[in-house]
Amino acid sequence: MKQVSQIYPAPAKHWVGDGFFVHNMFHYQQTDKNLDPFLLMDYASPEFFAANASDAHRGVGEHPHRGFETVTIAYQGEVSHQDSAGGGGTIGTGDVQWMTAGSGVMHQEFHSKAFSATGGMFEMVQLWVNLPAKDKMTTPKYQAIGRDEIATVSLKDGITARIIAGTLDGITGAADTFSPINLWDLAIKSGGRHTFTLPSSHNLLILVRSGSVQINDEQIANTCQLVSFHRGGSQLTLQADDDAQLLILTGEPLNEPIAGYGPFVMNDKAQIVQAFDDLKMGKFGQIVQHAKV
Repeated sequence: MKQVSQIYPAPAKHWVGDGFFVHNMFHYQQTDKNLDPFLLMDYASPEFFAANASDAHRGVGEHPHRGFETVTIAYQGEVSHQDSAGGGGTIGTGDVQWMTAGSGVMHQEFHSKAFSATGGMFEMVQLWVNLPAKDKMTTPKYQAIGRDEIATVSLKDGITARIIAGTLDGITGAADTFSPINLWDLAIKSGGRHTFTLPSSHNLLILVRSGSVQINDEQIANTCQLVSFHRGGSQLTLQADDDAQLLILTGEPLNEPIAGYGPFVMNDKAQIVQAFDDLKMGKFGQIVQHAKV
């Protein structure tokens, strides 16, 4: 059985740029949470944004990344992305964007023009996924995964799972990954119960987006809480006390050193210094500006 290590309440929200009001649910420096291969999770829990009549879109302007991947899951609202490798597009409810920064990209993220004009509820998750040392300098790429491309598995008792990455019940998710991970969006009706079989070698994390869920008939996690688990074990039983929405992450640990500074996550300090040098020399390219959509 996968044993709960700790249940963490969401820390206070803070702004990332002027468009993302987030809880930092975990960060790679928190080694006690058994995060590997995941590095960071920012959760923009549901927040209302008024219509913005100005031309200045809310979000985060051009900035660099190297050595990992960013995964943005849209639950409500719309985000437009653009990067120096030519990737980009707009994601809305149910969509996912998976950007491999690899050897280095410049990118920007804003509320879409349409969402800015109308306003509304906004809810997103952004996850940083580490790259193995051998792949940290891979060529950048961008995966735009529409909601219709994400397979949904219906389990018993009113439980459904969207498989963003990995496999569940013999179905494989749409995202290509560099190391073995599972990323599942779960919806469980009140009273729904299921026992999942997971790789015993994987680390496991659960974000409770809404509702209340019993874990292994022992502990209860509620809205906006993160559950971390001890290593080992392969069974996980979840039962919803009321309608619940969860994001489940499992991953094979890379067990490699992590050196991070700001937008770069590498394996040692020298590689971080090199990243800054390469950035100054323009090796990350630049974004060809188009009209924001």
